[in-house]
Amino acid sequence: MKLLDFFNLTRGTAPYDVLGLGEVMLRLSPTDRERINQGAVFEKRIGGSEFNVLSCVSVLGGRCGLVTKLPDSELGTFVIGQVRSCGVTDEFIIRDPGKGARLGVYYYEAGAAPRKSTVIYDRAASAVCGMTLSDIPARAFSAARVFHTSGITLALSPECRRLVGEAMRRFREQGALISFDVNYRANQWGEEEARDTIREILPYVDLFFVSEESSRRMFGKTGTLEEIQKSYCEEYGIRMVATTQRTAKSPSQHDFGSVIYSAEEDRFYRGEPYRDIEVVDRVGSGDSYVGGVLSALCEGLSFGEAVERGNACAALKTTIMGDLPAFDRNDVRRIIDQHARPDGQSEMNR
Repeated sequence: MKLLDFFNLTRGTAPYDVLGLGEVMLRLSPTDRERINQGAVFEKRIGGSEFNVLSCVSVLGGRCGLVTKLPDSELGTFVIGQVRSCGVTDEFIIRDPGKGARLGVYYYEAGAAPRKSTVIYDRAASAVCGMTLSDIPARAFSAARVFHTSGITLALSPECRRLVGEAMRRFREQGALISFDVNYRANQWGEEEARDTIREILPYVDLFFVSEESSRRMFGKTGTLEEIQKSYCEEYGIRMVATTQRTAKSPSQHDFGSVIYSAEEDRFYRGEPYRDIEVVDRVGSGDSYVGGVLSALCEGLSFGEAVERGNACAALKTTIMGDLPAFDRNDVRRIIDQHARPDGQSEMNR
């Protein structure tokens, strides 16, 4: 069955449009744009690639669930409250009662040219690192149209690598499409290890998200972007490749665009990039792109509309503090309309 036919024919056939597997972390950031080694106060938020994606799909009207493991503590309870507030179900969240169970933490310091933004991870041996397939309720595997995860989860531990591969197989056997975002992080693992590990799971992937930089540097791909995208489909049987193209002119000004390749149609879809985006917080913008694309496809929209929505979600999230997408369908629609007609727009929404 063709991808777009799958999405059109399966609407309403499963409890959830997207289930995502990944870690949710506590995000601590200095206030007032101070540096980590300078400020005395940290602002508390949560974030995590897969949860960021699910939150975006949810605010756009999709039904989503998070598969993860949290400490059975006040911190775990805080995370669950935040998950629920984003409209994402906690039905498949496992609580770890062990005394040593911990929540991963990351510290984020906003940059200002010429100083780059900085992320410091403190996530070793967090609760999700020891998660196994037996932790996931059996009903989850037949509960979603799409199963999504990322390279960040693969990088966490050997147990997580086994878990991702096994989960992909189980979800696929039950008829779900598999979505995977490379999301390479050099401060988690090296390029060679990442490349070898990701190649093992690519034969299970239907919807593949990878930046042009990761394709060229980490995967060692050469040629035009179009040749690179086609190569994934030819080598691994991937059905759709979405490639983001971000230009960071400075920590406070970015351009963002993307290209989607449909292997079944042998066609490329592009949208006019968003230029000179005023950056408030870029963390999670790539996840919002993935969420925008997945939400559009789950609604049965075209690949062209998926590019349009994904680009708009990424641009919007870049203007919002925190990992999560504090916007809704109306915001996205306004941004898309404004982008299509940049002249003659009102200065304010009123």
